[in-house]
Amino acid sequence: MVDVTLPSLGESVTEGIITQWFKKVGDAVARDEPLFEVSTDKVDSEMPSPAAGVLVEILAGEGDTVETGSRVAVIDEKAVAGSAPAPAPAPEAPVASASPPPVTAPPAPAPTPVASTTNGSASEAGQSGVVVSPVIRKILNDGGVEASTIKGSGLGGAITRRDAERAVADGPTEEIVVPLSNGRRRMGQHMSVSTQTTPHGFVAIEIDGAIFGELERIGRMTREGVLITDEMVVSLAAVRALAEFEFLNATFSDDELTVHRTVNLGVMRHVDDDGLLVPVVHAAAGLTLRALARRVTELGVRVESRQLTADDLMGGTFTLIGAPSENTLFTEPIIIQPEVAALSAGAVRRVPVVVEKDGVASVEVGYRLVLGLSFDHRVCEAVAAVNYLERVAELLAGMDLESER
Repeated sequence: MVDVTLPSLGESVTEGIITQWFKKVGDAVARDEPLFEVSTDKVDSEMPSPAAGVLVEILAGEGDTVETGSRVAVIDEKAVAGSAPAPAPAPEAPVASASPPPVTAPPAPAPTPVASTTNGSASEAGQSGVVVSPVIRKILNDGGVEASTIKGSGLGGAITRRDAERAVADGPTEEIVVPLSNGRRRMGQHMSVSTQTTPHGFVAIEIDGAIFGELERIGRMTREGVLITDEMVVSLAAVRALAEFEFLNATFSDDELTVHRTVNLGVMRHVDDDGLLVPVVHAAAGLTLRALARRVTELGVRVESRQLTADDLMGGTFTLIGAPSENTLFTEPIIIQPEVAALSAGAVRRVPVVVEKDGVASVEVGYRLVLGLSFDHRVCEAVAAVNYLERVAELLAGMDLESER
């Protein structure tokens, strides 16, 4: 027998919600075949089977919140599907007795519906705690309907696809109180801990963004056909500047600072209405702009399709927050624990600038943007933070886009 357990799903993730089983008791399953889906505040993932055999027991139903490392199922590697009845779980109908009339036996109790947890962390489905699958969640989100307003017709009050489609067709009819989603609640908790434990400092400088005018002139596509964004260009300079400011590429734990020689760059991404994710470009130092653009784009695709793995979210040593909109001057990021710094880049703006040539001042159209750095005062102070930002500006000004792309 092989125990199926819920694996570690990333840093700070201690539990997940079983949202769907792809197999039922008695089904044959191949090694590495998707067995069940689990949802956390960071990512939805399909969990592969650790062995080949027959699924003989399910210990955690759809909607159950399970801690990482807990047993959720049992696989018999020696069994053959259909050769013998699998051990009967509670929901199965009772096995008929070989001896006398079943009429004398009392009816078996109806199987208990797989109930969702009611501790508020089950899902963003609604106040009832009923789990909403990713497919149904997308239907409701696209239709602007909150799951808490729907009475599900499925097992245990679960919202079915037909329920969701009907609700979207009818439209919302009343005001509702919307609880925080699991993702937003966890994000708020993490950011609160960061502000309470880390003495934050912040500095910002405005820099010349002529490099972005050059990028517009030569084209934004790499030789591989990948779009180059302003954020990617800033990221490249930010990573290279860390070679001279290693104390910013570090993590703090138990009053000890660990300086990392490998730069694992976190890039903040907005996820629908469920908060933020920070996927990580591992080993970013030494990458060309072309390679960095490809890696960031691949992560973005996995964010959009909700196919990030636990590895994609782990191991960050420094984080970049790009401009949320083209009108953003700058943002003041909260440091992501246990890192010690986070860089923000405002939107690139075309503005009038004063240029002096041969002692004569004139006004020309130029490019400007604001770089900001949140830093841990236990590791850095404002002067060093500004020096880092100015070094990023120097590397941007000297970047050879033709060779990098």
